[in-house]
Amino acid sequence: MDQRSTPTIFISDTNRHKDFYGGFQMSRRPQGKYFFMVVLGMAMMLLNGCASTSPQQPMDVPPMANSIASHDDIVLPADLEWDSSKSIAIKTESFSGGIYHYSGRVELNSLKEFIKTSMTNNKWKLVGEAAYETTMLAFIKPNKTCMVTLSESIGGVLGKSNVKLYVTVDLAAAKGLNPFGEPVN
Repeated sequence: MDQRSTPTIFISDTNRHKDFYGGFQMSRRPQGKYFFMVVLGMAMMLLNGCASTSPQQPMDVPPMANSIASHDDIVLPADLEWDSSKSIAIKTESFSGGIYHYSGRVELNSLKEFIKTSMTNNKWKLVGEAAYETTMLAFIKPNKTCMVTLSESIGGVLGKSNVKLYVTVDLAAAKGLNPFGEPVN
């Protein structure tokens, strides 16, 4: 009898065939079924892993913003980080202020618009704007001034945006006094 025509006996309660010589060999069809199930399961896990598990914010809600030091009426996007090594602040009886440096990956034009909008919302008045390689915005309040410079670090759009705020607050003027503590008429 030729090897190709070896009769097999199927045992119905298992997934094995018994060949003519008594040896058992695994059926090919169930293995293909399991392989398909494993591949399908892995594909489902991969697709599920790509799905976002956190709730998405509505598009009209901006990310949380940060206030500048002790100046609650000056707000910057949360994407900017304060650089304390490039910042300085002062506070006396009649004056407070400082130079505050922030940087981060924020597109320069959207940053400029964010600052203009947030300052206006906090009752600052835009009194000047100039731009070339650096953009400068000047804001005032009755006893406060804030000058903002915006620039990009090396790398252009791929680099970081830098923000410097020059803030002055005339504490004496807020109390109706001149810098020497005398009443102003």
